[in-house]
Amino acid sequence: MPDGLTGRIALVTGASRGIGRAIAIALANAGADVAVNYLTHDREAGEAAEEIRSCGRRCLTIKADVSRVQDVSLLVGRVQKELGPIAVLVNNAGIARPRTLEEITEEDWDEALAVNLKSAFLVTQAVLPHMRAERWGRIVSISSGAAQSGGGVGPHYAASKAGIQGLMHFYASHLASEGITANTIAPALITTDMAAAIPGLHPGLVPVGRFGAVEEVAAVAVMLLHNGYITGQTINVNGGRYMT
Repeated sequence: MPDGLTGRIALVTGASRGIGRAIAIALANAGADVAVNYLTHDREAGEAAEEIRSCGRRCLTIKADVSRVQDVSLLVGRVQKELGPIAVLVNNAGIARPRTLEEITEEDWDEALAVNLKSAFLVTQAVLPHMRAERWGRIVSISSGAAQSGGGVGPHYAASKAGIQGLMHFYASHLASEGITANTIAPALITTDMAAAIPGLHPGLVPVGRFGAVEEVAAVAVMLLHNGYITGQTINVNGGRYMT
């Protein structure tokens, strides 16, 4: 039987806009109380919180840099104190700074790996003690079609998003017997501000003939977070651009 989300405490990182925001709102509609983490968009985070509360759920907005262990510790501690122990985690925080092979620097590489991959490790490690004690937990991390195809952002982005899949495979294989699932979603060509900043993207690249909606990604996330039997998987949401 699917596990319900009603009354669960969920943390979504990078949730002020785009895919993260859509997932946070979808979780509220599924009955969860939601902590909205963000770093730079105060107004949008507040608007997301208002929409979550309009669903009748509790919401907390917390500004924190999840690539820094000190910020992660404060973030998780505050969620636990004000909402309760975190049972559902969505690692969505990420950046996409397009760089050509000639342009990319060590700083670009380090930033992408820290924000896109290290953050998922830090936040997951911080929430796991309670999940393991309760023998129940749901983790979904957002990767990208670039992990499979290389994409157009650069090697730093592709590597960081491929790392997400390996990280979730590890957690899935080591925590399945403890009632904790870990899965990955790999979206591609979704209508977001991030995608709009990447040169050369257009609907003609997608077999279905259009960009995806953030709500279509959010629906997959909620399905995975409901399900206790799916673990260690990558679900591709890409309009047929990459097929498995």
